[in-house]
Amino acid sequence: MHRYDYIIAGSGLAGLYVAYHAAAYGKVALLTKCGITESNSYFAQGGIAAVTDEDDAPGLHFEDTIIAGRGLCDYPAVHILVNEGPQRIQELIDLGMHFDMEDGSLALGLEGGHHRKRILHAGGDATGRMITHFMIEKVIGHPAIDIFENHSVIGILKENGQCYGVRSWSFAEGKEVLFPGANTILTLGGASAIYKRTTNPHTTIGDGLALAYNAGCEIADMEFVQFHPSALYRDAEEAFLISEAVRGEGAHLINLRGERFMPAIHELAELAPRDVVTQAIYRQMQEYGDTHVWLSLQHLDPERIKSRFPNIYEKCREYGHDLCDRIPVAPAAHYTVGGVRTDLNGQTNLSRLFVCGELASTGIMGANRLASNSLIECLVFGKRAVEFSRRHQPDARQPEFRPVYRCDGRKVSSYVELKRSVAEIMTRYAGIIREKHLLLEGMERLDGLERNIPEVYDEYYTVISRNLITVAKLIIYSALYRQESRGGHFRSDYPAEDPDFLFHIIQQAGNEIRTVPVDTGL
Repeated sequence: MHRYDYIIAGSGLAGLYVAYHAAAYGKVALLTKCGITESNSYFAQGGIAAVTDEDDAPGLHFEDTIIAGRGLCDYPAVHILVNEGPQRIQELIDLGMHFDMEDGSLALGLEGGHHRKRILHAGGDATGRMITHFMIEKVIGHPAIDIFENHSVIGILKENGQCYGVRSWSFAEGKEVLFPGANTILTLGGASAIYKRTTNPHTTIGDGLALAYNAGCEIADMEFVQFHPSALYRDAEEAFLISEAVRGEGAHLINLRGERFMPAIHELAELAPRDVVTQAIYRQMQEYGDTHVWLSLQHLDPERIKSRFPNIYEKCREYGHDLCDRIPVAPAAHYTVGGVRTDLNGQTNLSRLFVCGELASTGIMGANRLASNSLIECLVFGKRAVEFSRRHQPDARQPEFRPVYRCDGRKVSSYVELKRSVAEIMTRYAGIIREKHLLLEGMERLDGLERNIPEVYDEYYTVISRNLITVAKLIIYSALYRQESRGGHFRSDYPAEDPDFLFHIIQQAGNEIRTVPVDTGL
């Protein structure tokens, strides 16, 4: 048993950033399920959105975020993001983070949904790796931070509506380890690897969502799963992401008949919001029975492409494609827009339990995340969570908790098979285009899988198997409830937006689905 002032679960940008700031106020434990570099943040290519140019303004960033969110963004949260984001960027620079420069100024890119160049990047297309590695260097060796790799968080320590830490399974020790603490911050990422074709690491299956849901937290807007339009097409389930910034440089989407199709669909063409581009590509594939479309860069300067996207260029070459010519792309599950509902300081409805990053539903993303808003959200709301916790100290009483979990290694194969089955179900019945009878059939199939899970509640693989079903059902329940098409949720049986659905859908264990209005600050 370890006691800390801050328990932080997850080692993406949100977790690393929170750990670094929390270390100024107490002892920190940073837990990660695998290695410290295994996160969506580490693999993020495009960049980080913030206003740093005199021709831009927070109000313009606000407008772009609201437009992309399709009416479901909470205005106070977006105001905080666009106004505090530049401060967080400057703090990173002051700490020594180097973003790419051009002619003595920050080099700014353009991505889908943005009407100004405001995307900072580092190492060209390696922004996630660069900024995450930068924070890892700040965290490793810090005297106030202890890092626990290969620790899978499997439960929340709670009593009387307050969180007191987490339960984890240590793979190295082969036992449950308790981490009681004054403040617990979950930064465990999203759930896109619950789908068959994904840009996420295979570990990104919604662990944090299930943990929070089982602990009684409110889960919001789970119907909105963002499929990235341009992932390199290959037979493998894990898809290599082709950054939005490639289209920002002027790449064209063309179908297998050589026709450019986006200009007829949206005024921003290839730079339309991701849901628009994804659905357009999907329809092209469905209409002609194709497995992909082409992303063409034939008309662009090849030297500029190689220097701007060195990692993507090399990865494409490794797979037998020339980025300077054209490459096959198809949509892949990329980002969980919904998540654990928090207030403006990252706190959930469970006292002393905070959630940041992709796992959180702060109200910023609405029905569709604006490109490159995710990394800046980690910084802005990560710092707010730490500062709030510092100003509001918990009572000193700490209940006693005991380990309850065991692990049966013989169940690994059945868990792996279940994960594969769930991915097939979610892709087929709750993917890019949805309709009622498919969603209901998907739910029925999940019920069938769930009936085969033993009625055991203290064994690791049995628990995470049940968690996998829980996350899948949260998505389908919410998708059934929203009888319209909006942002990352498209219902072919309800293809239009419906103003009667301008609300957030909330799910909480033991309660019926309910809705809450969008906060427009009025």
